[in-house]
Amino acid sequence: MRKLVIVNGPNNNFYGIRNKGQYGNQLYADLIEELKEYGASIGFEVEAFQSNGEGALIDYFQSLYFEAEKSGCKIPLVLNPGAFTHYSYAIKDALESVHTLIPAIEVHMSNIHGRDDFRHISVTASECLGQIAGMGKHSYKIAMEAFKQMIEEGQL
Repeated sequence: MRKLVIVNGPNNNFYGIRNKGQYGNQLYADLIEELKEYGASIGFEVEAFQSNGEGALIDYFQSLYFEAEKSGCKIPLVLNPGAFTHYSYAIKDALESVHTLIPAIEVHMSNIHGRDDFRHISVTASECLGQIAGMGKHSYKIAMEAFKQMIEEGQL
């Protein structure tokens, strides 16, 4: 099975607790388990990582880069940067540094374009293949499907 990683930024580990109107009632651990099962059903071995800190996320991206370099196989990244989406140039730079081996699709459970004005801007999306927002947990699944198609078409 091909490895795929799901990375979640700050406060996403509080799915099912925080702002249930935006993010639903499903607890983070249950969502990750569901996404791992879904990924396996379409041919991915899913690894999940979450951190509330920029440094830990950057370190993880860099470790993935070296893993992909060693294996000779790109590692697809489904990324929900959380609030870092809107202001973290450090995350943007890290994505730019690894994108040749770690292609990313940015996802958001809520429709960031229908919320507070500051959420309409993503500084990280420019370093991703695309962005999916507003589809709840399906945003992650849509990104996984997109990667599956890209692999089947020889683009990854």
